Amino acid sequence: MGTGASRNADGGLHGGEEREESLDQAGGQLYVSLKMENYKKKGDLIPHVYGSVPLVGSWDSSKALSMERESTSMWELSFVVPPNHETLDFKFLLKPKHGYTPCIVEEGPNRQLIGGTLQGDARLALFKLDNEEVLEYRVFIKADRVSPIDLAASWRAYQDNLLPSTVRGIPDVSIDAVPETGPENGSSSLELDLEHYVVPAPSTSANSGLVYAANLAENPRSITFAGGCCDQPATIKEMEVVIPDSPKVYSGSGMVESKSVGTFSPLQKQDNHRGLFVDRGVGSPRLAKSSSSTTFSFDLKLDSQNKNSMPAAAGAVAAAAVADQMLGPKEDRHLALVLVGLPARGKTFTAVKLTRYLRWLGHDTKHFNVGKYRRLKHGTNQSADFFRADNPEGMEARNEVAALAMDDMIAWMQDGGQVGIFDATNSSRSRRNMLMKMAEGKCKIIFLETICNDERIIERNIRLKIQQSPDYAEEPDFEAGLQDFRTRLANYEKVYEPVDEGSYIKMIDMASGHGGQIQVNNISGYLPGRIVFFLVNTHLTPRPIFLTRHGESRHNVRGRIGGDSVLSDTGEIYMKKLANFVEKRLKNERAASIWTSTLQRTILTASPIVGFPKIQWRALDEINAGVCDGMTYEEIKKNMPEEYESRKKDKLRYRYPRGESYLDVIQRLEPVIIELERQRAPVVVISHQAVLRALYAYFADRPLKEIPHIEVPLHTIIEIQMGVTGVQEKRYKLMD
Repeated sequence: MGTGASRNADGGLHGGEEREESLDQAGGQLYVSLKMENYKKKGDLIPHVYGSVPLVGSWDSSKALSMERESTSMWELSFVVPPNHETLDFKFLLKPKHGYTPCIVEEGPNRQLIGGTLQGDARLALFKLDNEEVLEYRVFIKADRVSPIDLAASWRAYQDNLLPSTVRGIPDVSIDAVPETGPENGSSSLELDLEHYVVPAPSTSANSGLVYAANLAENPRSITFAGGCCDQPATIKEMEVVIPDSPKVYSGSGMVESKSVGTFSPLQKQDNHRGLFVDRGVGSPRLAKSSSSTTFSFDLKLDSQNKNSMPAAAGAVAAAAVADQMLGPKEDRHLALVLVGLPARGKTFTAVKLTRYLRWLGHDTKHFNVGKYRRLKHGTNQSADFFRADNPEGMEARNEVAALAMDDMIAWMQDGGQVGIFDATNSSRSRRNMLMKMAEGKCKIIFLETICNDERIIERNIRLKIQQSPDYAEEPDFEAGLQDFRTRLANYEKVYEPVDEGSYIKMIDMASGHGGQIQVNNISGYLPGRIVFFLVNTHLTPRPIFLTRHGESRHNVRGRIGGDSVLSDTGEIYMKKLANFVEKRLKNERAASIWTSTLQRTILTASPIVGFPKIQWRALDEINAGVCDGMTYEEIKKNMPEEYESRKKDKLRYRYPRGESYLDVIQRLEPVIIELERQRAPVVVISHQAVLRALYAYFADRPLKEIPHIEVPLHTIIEIQMGVTGVQEKRYKLMD
């Protein structure tokens, strides 16, 4: 992933310079690691970096970026910049651990970083203390070139994810084998049927599976709403739909594979198209890269007005956070993802999932469904003849609503929107050319084509379409609706033209999650890379995900935040009830797994659960309360009134001194979301309130501003059912 060269058959080296040139052309990034080393620890002084706008924001020491402790003597700060980044002026400084002053700035001139290289002679960082004592730090810098696809795959996390932390002595992700036996649950067992414990979910719950997905898309700006139109959520009709079972491929060893990126293999070509080719097998995705592929590059502009400091996170999370700050949601660009594909190929489902994912990451994203425009403009009673290519009135009407939707999307982008997802068949080159002409100079288009050759999946999707779509809501005869839709599909198949122009992503037979391919052509940039990586890891296999907080802890009883306390007596009762619940609910799902944080209250809560592998994630640890760790909110209000008021005003962005904000938590949870999307078996996540709020917001598609206020009560299990119809939620309250 770096600048390494390959060896040819003659034993010579080749490819290094070509690799660097290819990455430059493809929007490659520099992953820069700054390190300082000192063996003489001096009090609680923490190394920081501050400097010019592209790196920090200003020469304001209060906005300096903290370096993370890598070992007892080494400190590090990682970030991402373009290879041709402007000169970064900066200096090191030391700040006390529990305060902002006094700061000690290193002696000597400013340091300059150009092209990932420090300019001038290598020198120590010297800090003069009040007593004239001089502290010396050795300075190291390492810059690796990584492509956008590598970066989206959490390159740093792939290298370090399973290595033990040199600070805490625990890995980022650890896996425990299945225990032979466990403690008796005794009187804490659940005697009644599980349905007895079901409680109503909130009105804003994750129940998108009960609403036709297209109706969740944006309402048209330019069409007057008529009575009875499809903007009202249409609930799914009661009907049994046979869904073929996907083959189950699980590990039988009691261990759970936890990989975030694939391995690289030589490029495979199809139809003489150059580009990227991903062959997705049963295991991890395999990613192949072409040094000769044509690419586009965005005009990346730094937002000098961005005053948000970088989330205080480490490793890949810090890299992602800096990349977003420098190249992400604030840059002056707009991206249109234009869906392409025959009906019943999962386009709208893919659009909904992508919209939810990008919104959760903080990207301003909207979904525009042309079918919704058509129904509002021309009604829901259009027969298959309306969709014939030799029907000029139908063609004109369909192109008209497509243009209206595109106009609305572009207008929204010009008002500040970032990513628009344009959901329609767009099955002809003439339609796509029309869209590209409309977008010229206004937004960058990437076509996302969904191709499915599995007749079982197509048949399932067709039946779901008749069951859910407003187009057939007034058709009492299911078989008549089925025949009409098959005729409509045949009309599209006669004139369908696969995408081979512009920038595109092709998803081929990806629906089942087993096998399939992704072809990527002419793609570059950080955000498109993240989108590709998400699509590689998502699938439609139905499975439940269970979210629950740890049992009540002693800190909960005392009203103290953070810490690493053990369970209270009530919490110990809940851990036994939870084990009994898991045993009953997942008795036929032996491939399920239990995920916890590395804090003992979640590990203890999971301890009575037997028969399933247990995985500990540092990313699932509670929000870091920094200097407020272990305090009550009353103590914070009394001793730190300014911090208390700041948090009260904006809980989403407020960062505890030396701690985290909710936005930081979201950044570090992205690898967890990707892993949850990859899983095909049930997962029980035992974590903490702030973390579960962020995870729940992803599945429920809740706005970021609502995350700190989402209700996640103790001793309650939230079951999220993921499948082909969307997301559905059920809650179980095992204890008061």
